[in-house]
Amino acid sequence: MNYANTELEATFKILKSARILANYAQEQGFEAESHNARPTYDHMGAILADSILQAGMNYRNVVKPRVEAILVSYADKKSVSDLVDLIASEGLEKLLNWSHQTKLSRFEELVTFMMKNQVITASELKERLLDDSFCTSLQRIDGIGPKTVDYMKCLVGIDSIAVDRHIKTFAKEAGLEHHDYDFLRNVFCSAADLLSISRRAFDSWVWNKLSMASSPQQSLF
Repeated sequence: MNYANTELEATFKILKSARILANYAQEQGFEAESHNARPTYDHMGAILADSILQAGMNYRNVVKPRVEAILVSYADKKSVSDLVDLIASEGLEKLLNWSHQTKLSRFEELVTFMMKNQVITASELKERLLDDSFCTSLQRIDGIGPKTVDYMKCLVGIDSIAVDRHIKTFAKEAGLEHHDYDFLRNVFCSAADLLSISRRAFDSWVWNKLSMASSPQQSLF
């Protein structure tokens, strides 16, 4: 089988799986008009904190209050340069209201990475996240993989899907076999297109539906 045929077969598999997924979403009560995308921020402290804290955490009870506290307490400290000053004056634990060293170290390393790459504002981050080489470099930070990068894209308003456990569970419930990260992201992006909804909004709908099923009090909003 030549390269062109292999590519065609892969594309067909994605589109076929996307149709199965879109049909399943409609069976589950999906309506494009009634769903919003994840919130976006123009505050680098909120973006980086949300991106680092969300992995493995209850969003509503753990992550959301801390992100909102940053937005309120440091409303005018939006840039990475401001973050560097805050870390020096306030300390990481106070800034994030967090004591576990792993996420604190990861956050600080992410801030350092942004400074080193001259990504100071949210608009600059949005522009750089469209560059594959930047995204690859970002994943060299311990604990940051493609899911975190795609999640960060959602937070700055780039239309993307972050393949987390909810996305994987929804795919399995729809009857799709588990595949690699890129395959599932492409399938969910294509399904969103078929449903005439933004990819960020579809990501949010799946996240909320699965979260509410496992914990009725939890929501992105």
